[in-house]
This record gives sequence, structure tokens and C-alpha cells, in this order.
Amino acid sequence: MPALPSLLVLILCLHGGLPCPQDCDCPPGSGVVWCNRRDLVVIPLDIPPDARVLYLDSNWITHVANGAFRGLKQLRELHLADNLIQSIAPGAFRGLGGGLRLLDLSGNQLQRVEAAPFISLAWVRLELYDNPWHCDCSLQELMATLPLDSETVEDLVCATAVWEEYAGKSLAHLLNAGVNFCVSQQRNTDLAMLLTMFCWFTVVITYVVYYVRRNQAESRRHLEYLKSLPLPSKQLSPEEEVEEDTLSTIL
Repeated sequence: MPALPSLLVLILCLHGGLPCPQDCDCPPGSGVVWCNRRDLVVIPLDIPPDARVLYLDSNWITHVANGAFRGLKQLRELHLADNLIQSIAPGAFRGLGGGLRLLDLSGNQLQRVEAAPFISLAWVRLELYDNPWHCDCSLQELMATLPLDSETVEDLVCATAVWEEYAGKSLAHLLNAGVNFCVSQQRNTDLAMLLTMFCWFTVVITYVVYYVRRNQAESRRHLEYLKSLPLPSKQLSPEEEVEEDTLSTIL
């Protein structure tokens, strides 16, 4: 009898009938998991592995952890829109199969993201609009590598920017107009290098001036010491001594 529950679980697994996460709906045979508008604060861990479409939008999720969707090899659409997501771990989407075609992260609280979570999602349509992006060089470089949805890329707006005059404007429009946020970073780097070189030059000059002045002071002290020594009495040469002795004898 104890083996009966295990047998039931095995049968459910073989038929794609694994239980749904708590507070979610999984219509049998549909491959769709409805977890939207459930006041979730974390991503459920017991999502059925046969899920093809996963709705997690309109919740209170703030972070996507490493391996949050591990094992969902059949997933084709992942909806995470309208949450409060502020950060995405580097391995957040690791373990997904190659069939994923849509990742919706619109309407969250993303200001900056790293490239690492999206490395394996080269063929995925990525939606990132309606986030409070901070436009700088790192975001500009990242956007050039991400598979953004061409229909919504114009909606990526700079909530803030390294140059205040660009806040509130479309990132795509700015880049198409020739704005280069990396120029500011290069200028800052050059300024930092120039300041560092100036500091080193100042230190070297200060040391050279100190060294010269110290040598001059020591030379003056040595000269004064020599001047203070008594003059030595004049010593006669051997010839002069002979002449003096001869003169004394004659006298």
C-alpha cells in the first residue's frame, strides 16, 4: 500500500497532470499556467514542467532568482509584466529550453540590468518598455546586444540619464540621433587619468625641489664649517730649512 502514492505521482507525471502551484490555475491539457493577479511576492517553485505559457504578470515580485524557471523545457512564453522587479540574477533564466520565444518584463522597476541573464536568449522577443531606465553607457552597450522587440523598442524611455536634458526621452530616438552616452564615460576616464598624472607630477616636482634645497643647505653648512677652521701655519720646504740653517750658522 505505501507504494500507491508514488505510483499515482508517477502516473500524473507521465500524463502531464502535476498539481498546480498554490493560488494558480492550470487547465488540464492546455499547457497554460495562470499565476497572474495572485498577489505573489516570489516565483512559485512547483510550476508543472509541461507548461508552455506561464503568466506571472500583475503580482508583487521584486526579484528573479537564479534557476527560478529551471526544468521548464517546453516553455515558449514567459509573462512577468507589471510586477515590481528591480533586479534579475545572472542565472535567472538558466535551465529553460531553447523553445522560449517571448519574455515580457515590461512595466517593472528595472533601472539597470546586466547582460548575463540574457546571454542564452538570443532568439527571444524581449519586451522591456515601461521601466524607469537610467540611460548611461552600460545601458547603451547592453541594448545593442539584446533581442528587443522592434515594435516596442521605441517605448524604452530614459527616466533618468547621465545628461539631465535626455531624461524623459526615448533611448532609441537618442541613439538614432547620434547621442553617445559612452563619450561622457570616456571623458570622465580621461579626466581621471589627467588628474592622476598631475598628482604624480606634483609629487615628483615637490621631491626634486626638496632634494635640491636640502643639498644647497648642506653645502652652505659645510662651507661655513670650513671657513670656521683656523688657518694652518706655513711650513718651510726642505730647501728653505737648509738655507735657514746655513744662515743661522753664518750669523
